[in-house]
Amino acid sequence: MSTGGSSAFPVVGLAHGSRHPQGSDAIERLMEVVAERGQVEARPAYLDLAAPDLETVVRELATAGHRRAVVVPLLFTSAFHATVDVPEAVRDAAAAVGLELVVADILGTGDDIVAMLAEAMRDAGVGDDLDVLVFAVGSSNAAANAAVVDLGRRLGDRRAGSVEVAFGTSAPRATEVLADRTGSLAIVPLFLAEGLLLKPMRAMAAERGWLVTPPLGERAADIVLRRAALL
Repeated sequence: MSTGGSSAFPVVGLAHGSRHPQGSDAIERLMEVVAERGQVEARPAYLDLAAPDLETVVRELATAGHRRAVVVPLLFTSAFHATVDVPEAVRDAAAAVGLELVVADILGTGDDIVAMLAEAMRDAGVGDDLDVLVFAVGSSNAAANAAVVDLGRRLGDRRAGSVEVAFGTSAPRATEVLADRTGSLAIVPLFLAEGLLLKPMRAMAAERGWLVTPPLGERAADIVLRRAALL
């Protein structure tokens, strides 16, 4: 395994995976858009809970004659999946197949992600003065959660309405933060695709008349291409 960038090889978007029945749809469409915009072969793969896994995709690329591919982890934070699961999956796939795999940076929480969220909010009709809750999966890694909180702060610097951050699996949990919340609100998921953690958020929003913006999906295509050094 090696690290770095590439401008001439297939791109594999490596997502976590979800039990949600539509959890893979947006990832597949994202990689289709990456292929269209980057004029490159682009495939989805999953760490868990969905198929195909990375080894399967890498084997298909090798069979097609490729000798090298770029793996872009479709993750927003440097938590366990990014630091342990991704390197392990890449190492195992490269050893099993013999294809060189170059690992790009994760999507992260940088200013390009903030800009993508802001664009998604505008397109969903989130007014500049409407309060927002950014909803992320969350992690046992405090630094990963802090990175999302900082993303929320930078997003808030762009607008008049407040921006709060809460999580699905760690404190502060969104269900608790919103338990007694009244008034207008937009819930903005830091998700690429549908997931089971979004179901209680959608139910709460439906009851209270709140807006939930769609998962980011294919909006991330240019960022994936940048991480793969194709833009």
